[in-house]
Amino acid sequence: MVEQKTLNLVHDRVADIAPKQIKAVLDLMQDGNTVPFIARYRKEMTGSLDEVQIQAIEVAFKQATALQERQAAVIKSITDQGELTPKLEAQIKASTTLQDVEDIYLPYKQKRQTKAMIAKARGLEPFAQWILTFPAGNLTDKAQTFINPNQELPDVEAVVSGTHEILAETFSEVATIRNWVRNTTLRTGKIVTTVKPKGKPLDEKGVYQQFYDFEETVEKMSATRTLAINRGEKDKILSVKVAVDLDPIMNYLHFRLIGQHPDSAATAFIQSAYEDAYKRFIGPAIEREVRNTLTSQAETQSIKVFGQNLYNLLMQAPMKGQVVLGFDPAYRTGCKLAVVDENGKFLTKAVIYPHKPAPEGKRKAAAGELIKLLEQYHVTMIAIGNGTASRESEEFVAETLKQVKREVYFVIVNEAGASVYSASQEARDEFPDLQVEQRSAISIARRLQDPLAELVKIDPESVGVGQYQHDLPKKDLSGEVDVVVERAVNRVGVNLNTASYQLLARISGLSKTIAANIVHYRDENGRYNSRSELKKVPRLGPKAFEQSVGFLRIIGGKNPLDNTDIHPESYPVAKQVLAAAGVKPSDLGDAKAVAELKTVDLTPILESGVGRETVNDIMTSLQTPGRDLRDSLARPLLRKDVLTMEDLKPGMKLEGTVRNVVDFGAFVDIGVKHDGLVHVSKMTNRFIRDPKTVVAVGDIVDVWIDSVDLNRERIQLTMIDPTA
Repeated sequence: MVEQKTLNLVHDRVADIAPKQIKAVLDLMQDGNTVPFIARYRKEMTGSLDEVQIQAIEVAFKQATALQERQAAVIKSITDQGELTPKLEAQIKASTTLQDVEDIYLPYKQKRQTKAMIAKARGLEPFAQWILTFPAGNLTDKAQTFINPNQELPDVEAVVSGTHEILAETFSEVATIRNWVRNTTLRTGKIVTTVKPKGKPLDEKGVYQQFYDFEETVEKMSATRTLAINRGEKDKILSVKVAVDLDPIMNYLHFRLIGQHPDSAATAFIQSAYEDAYKRFIGPAIEREVRNTLTSQAETQSIKVFGQNLYNLLMQAPMKGQVVLGFDPAYRTGCKLAVVDENGKFLTKAVIYPHKPAPEGKRKAAAGELIKLLEQYHVTMIAIGNGTASRESEEFVAETLKQVKREVYFVIVNEAGASVYSASQEARDEFPDLQVEQRSAISIARRLQDPLAELVKIDPESVGVGQYQHDLPKKDLSGEVDVVVERAVNRVGVNLNTASYQLLARISGLSKTIAANIVHYRDENGRYNSRSELKKVPRLGPKAFEQSVGFLRIIGGKNPLDNTDIHPESYPVAKQVLAAAGVKPSDLGDAKAVAELKTVDLTPILESGVGRETVNDIMTSLQTPGRDLRDSLARPLLRKDVLTMEDLKPGMKLEGTVRNVVDFGAFVDIGVKHDGLVHVSKMTNRFIRDPKTVVAVGDIVDVWIDSVDLNRERIQLTMIDPTA
C-alpha cells in the first residue's frame, strides 16, 4: 500500500492525472503488473490512462521514493551528530526536491577540513557570533581578547582572518541564500562561450564556429546548443562560463545579512565576508549547478527526442507479401546481396562489383547478375542500405531496373546498426555459414519487410535517430530505449509462431530466458495451436502468462480469438457478444460478421458488471481480428530513378522521407546522397517550437528546395509551398 505522503509527491510531479488514477496505477504495479498490461487490460481501474501516462506515474514514484530515502538519510545523519531539532526535521520533511534537501544538509555534511573549521576549533566561533549582533564596540579591542599563541592565534590579524573564514562559510551554507542566488542565476544569467587560443586549429571543419563568441540567457538555452557547447568544451575548443549581474545579488545579500542594522564596524566586516562567500563558495557552486541543470535538462530532452524518433521508426508500416533483395553497398569488397521470401526466410546470397576500383569486366557483369537474381526469385523490392557507396548503388540499381520489364522498385533503408547486429552472437547463431556483410544484407532486406521485428535485434542506440545521443548517459538512454521498444512491440503484438526470441523478450511479462524457452518449445514441439499451450513452457508461470498472453497472436489456431488482442480472461464476454450477434468465431473477419457485430445490443453485458472500456475493446478486436496498427501508416517511398545534388534547383518540389527529427528541424531523404534539412521555421506558416508536432520519423512529406551548397554538401529545404 502506497503512503499518502508518497501519493502527494507523485501527484505534484504529474498534476494532470487525478490522485485516484495514480493510486490505482501504483497499486497495480505493486501487484506485479506491467505498463502495457495495465494500459490495455485495466482501463476501468485507471480511467483509461495510456502507456505514456502510466510510465510518467512510474517515473514520478521512483523520484518520490528517492526523495524520501534521502530525507531519511539526512535526518539520521544530523541526528547522529546531535544537531537535529524539531524545526529542522520539519523543514527537511517539507522539502519537495533533492536540491532543497541538499541545501539544508550542507552545513551538517561531512567534508574535508576547511579554514573555517580550523578557526572554530581554535575558539573563534564566539567572536563570529558577537559580530553578527552588530555591536557598537571596537572590533579590534574584542579581537585582542581571542589572541592565543597556543591556538596559533598570535595577533589580531590571525583572529580577524579566522573569523572572516567562519562567516564566509556560514553565509555560503544558508539554504535560503543559495536557493535565491540559484533561482536568480537561472532566471537572469547568461551562458558565455569564447574560443580558446588554440581552439580554432583543433576545430578544422568549423563545427563550433557559431560558439566562438556566443552568449545566450540560461532560460533560452536549447538542448542542442547546451550539448554542442559541452562537447566543444570537452574537445578543448571552447571556454564556457555563466555570467550574471552581481549588483542584484550583492543587494540581496546586504539586505538579507545586514538589513536595517545601524552602520557599525561589523557592517563592513560582514559585507567583506558575504562578498568573499559569493566569490569563493556560492558563485562557483551555483555556476556548476546551473551548468549541471542545463546539461540534465538537455539530456532529458534529447533522450525524449530519441525515444519519440525510435518509436516512430519502429512503427513504420511493414511491406508485407514482398520478396525483397537486400543490397549492402560497398566499393572495394563488392556489394553484398541477399534475397528473402515474403516471410523473411533467407533464400540466396551473392556479391557483385558494380563500382570502382573493381575491374571493368566485373563492373559490366554486375547488372546481369542482379537481373538474374531479380528474375529467378521474382523479387519485387530492392532495399538499399544508406551507408558507404549508397549513392552510387542507387544509380546502378536505377539504371539496371530500366532493363527489367516488370515493375521492381527500390527503397533506401537506414542501415544504422545492421553491422553491429550482423557481428553479434545472435546473427552468428542464425547464419553460421555467412559472412558479416551477407548477414547485414539480410537484415537490410528484413527491415523493409518488418522494421519492428528486425530492429529489436540490434542495439537501438546505434540507429542514429536522435541528437548527440552518444553524449547522453548510457543508463538513462538504455532505460528510454527499453520503455519505447516495449511500448511499440506490445501495441503491435507478435505472431507467436514466427517471432524471434529478441522480439518475444520485449513482450509484457516475458524475460529473455522465458522468450528463449518459448522459441525452444516451438522448435521442439512444432507450432503453437492455442495460447493455453504457453502454460507448458518452462519457467512461464501464471503471472507471466497473464501479463503476456494478450499480446501474443496465433494465426490459424484452434481458437480464432487467439488471433485478436482480447485477453483470455475476457473470452467469456467475447463469446457472449458473438452469441448475441449470431456470429461463429470461425466467421471473424468476414464482412457479414462485422456488420452483425455492429448491431449488437451491449446493454445486458454492461449490466452484468463488465466495464464499458473492456467491452468496447472486445468489440473492436472482434471486428478487426489480426489487425496491425502499422498498416494504416504511410508506406516507405518507392523509387525507380535517382537525382544528384547538381540536379537540385531552388523551388523544385520533391517527395521525401523524414529520417531524423531534432529540436531545430528535420532531416529528409529526397533521393540524393545527403539528407536535406527542413528548419523548424520552414515547416509551416504558423509559428511552432517543436518540429515533432509537425513531422515524425518515417513520414512521407512534400518539400521544396530552398538552397543548395555544393561545396559544403548541404541542402536546405522548406515544407512551405513557395508558390502559395
